[in-house]
Formats: sequence, C-alpha cells, structure tokens
Amino acid sequence: MRYAVLGDIHANLIALEAVLEEAKIQGVDQVLSVGDVVGYGAGAREVLDLLRDNSIPTVKGNHDAAIAGDLDTTFFNSMAKEGVQWTQGELTEGDLDWLHSLPLTVHCEGCTVAHGSYDEPNLYKYIQSTEDADPSLSQQPERVCFVGHTHVPVTILRLAENPERTFYTMDTSIDLSMADKALINVGSVGQPRDEDPRAALGIYDTQTGAYDLVRVSYNIEMEAKRIQAAGLPAMLADRLFHGI
Repeated sequence: MRYAVLGDIHANLIALEAVLEEAKIQGVDQVLSVGDVVGYGAGAREVLDLLRDNSIPTVKGNHDAAIAGDLDTTFFNSMAKEGVQWTQGELTEGDLDWLHSLPLTVHCEGCTVAHGSYDEPNLYKYIQSTEDADPSLSQQPERVCFVGHTHVPVTILRLAENPERTFYTMDTSIDLSMADKALINVGSVGQPRDEDPRAALGIYDTQTGAYDLVRVSYNIEMEAKRIQAAGLPAMLADRLFHGI
C-alpha cells in the first residue's frame, strides 16, 4: 500500500489542491489526513468538499473540534479564536456535523493516524521530544503512526535491533523497514512552521518501508489574498510566505 499523508491543511485550498495533484503524480493508493483541516485559512467549505469528494480518511484535530463545538477555545490564541469564529459562520450545519463525527484515530493497512498523539488523542498533546513520543510508540498497534499538530516535520522511532532506545531524525527520506515503531509528523500542508513555506506531504510505502517527505510549491500570494479578502487577521496571510 502506498499512502500520501496530509498534515494540518487549515483551510488552505490552493495548497491542498497542489498536494493532491502531487499525490496523483506519486501514484499513491490512498490519501490520509491527520486533521486540523479547517481554521486559520479562508477555504473551509472547499477543503471539506475536496476531502469528502476524494474519500480521504481524516481524524479530528483540535481546530476541527473547536469549530464543531467539541473543544473549548480558552487556550487558543487570538488569531486561532478568530479563525474558529469565522469558520463557524462559513460552514453549514452538515459541515459542522461532519467535523463533529470525525474519529480521533484511524487504523489503516500498515499504519495508524492521529492528530497530536496516539496514546491520548483527545488531549491534543504536542510531541516535541523523544520522551513526549514514548507513550504513543509503546501503544500504537502498527509499526508507523502519522501525526501533525506542531506543523514541524520530524520522525521519532525505535529500531528493531534496539527497541529500548528512542531517537529522532529530521531526514526527509527514511527506510522504516528496520524500525520497531515510528511516530512521524508529516508537517503541514497549509501552515508550515519549519521555515519552508512550501506545502508538505508524506509518502509512505508499506511494502518497502520507504518514507519520503515531499514539498510542493503553490501560489502563496493567491492564497494570502483570499485570507485578506475574508477579513481574517493579516498575520495568517503574512506567515504563509515565510513558513512560520
């Protein structure tokens, strides 16, 4: 099975269209989403339509949960709160019901998907160290689990030859055939924060164990204008140019 895994789309329609086209070029069998498909960006309705039209299994991110009314926004920053409120006004009742119905984890052939972590997906924890990743690595049922949430791509893993040691790598091409367990953050389609403004997607081949982080250029200026025209905070448009 060959997967394309999309992280944190955040209602960036043009970026999503670009990575879906790349997924076709890569010849994948299935596209997966690690959630936070809405919030921040101006293309919420169009993004949801694309996900549904393409039958893309999707887990519920914290922004998705907040917009669906399932998560309190007390600890969201002001831009995130404004994005939640704006998006709630844009979506239909059916759209909000769809977000509410999203699962917290998805189990696929050869991998699992969560938003923040596999072990406690409802808490939306940030995995920022090997210690943070250990509970997920210990509990995930498949060799590989894909996550997002931080918008920064990284792979945290244990090798079969030494499953007691957890380490991380920022490499963009990894042979997972020797891994005991791997927790992979695929970065972000619509709001990268690793100082690379290009949209990110992960390509994983379960047969060979090959994983590649692929970056795709898209028309950032057009997407930024959409955000500005919607009246969303200017910073949400400006940061797209810098990947921060």
